[in-house]
Amino acid sequence: MDREPGVMDDTGEARVFEQETDLRETMGETMEISVKKCIPSLDKHCKDFISRSPFLCIGTSGESGRADVSPRGDPPGFVQVLDDNTLFIPDRPGNNRLDTMTNIIENPNVGLLFLVPGFDDTLRVNGKATIVRDEALAQAAVVKGKEPKVGIRVEVQEAFLHCAKAFKRSRLWDEESRQNRREMPSLGRIILEQTAPPEEPPTEETVKETDEFVEENYRTELY
Repeated sequence: MDREPGVMDDTGEARVFEQETDLRETMGETMEISVKKCIPSLDKHCKDFISRSPFLCIGTSGESGRADVSPRGDPPGFVQVLDDNTLFIPDRPGNNRLDTMTNIIENPNVGLLFLVPGFDDTLRVNGKATIVRDEALAQAAVVKGKEPKVGIRVEVQEAFLHCAKAFKRSRLWDEESRQNRREMPSLGRIILEQTAPPEEPPTEETVKETDEFVEENYRTELY
């Protein structure tokens, strides 16, 4: 007997969707306004949103298809709007894994998600990126006397505001939703426990030294 796409079969196994037609049968068609709201360049509202945003996530994938999402943050307006179709994201000191930038070298397609504290809606921007060293752009991105070595230039291909449902469901900005970070181990302890051989767990002294290193790095190497 034919079954509705997505419904479990007699064995209790979940149905895997492999074609959009099956998925659409279950989920329904896209609302017309959701299609129309996607624009091919940055209008005044997108630019205003970006000017207010101190934080974004950038999604990339390499030539092999390996995906990555990485956060970027700075004072509001740190992403420079060069024109209606071009953005510049300064790169700040990190761990030098370079996941985002090596992916971009292999595959320029990127997706950006801009957040503004207190806003439940977000701005999504998709396009193609390149890694650049531009003295003028670097000078415009100086913070605390430090300029970025390189940046990510994005050729905008589409942009649209994303509705607030996810943020309303998660209550992300609500004060009562805040959790106590101390209920989990410190970042230093977690990394040490994740990387240490089972027979050699990290000592309290090593954890303390690592936590102090992390905090010192935050104080001295943000820019």
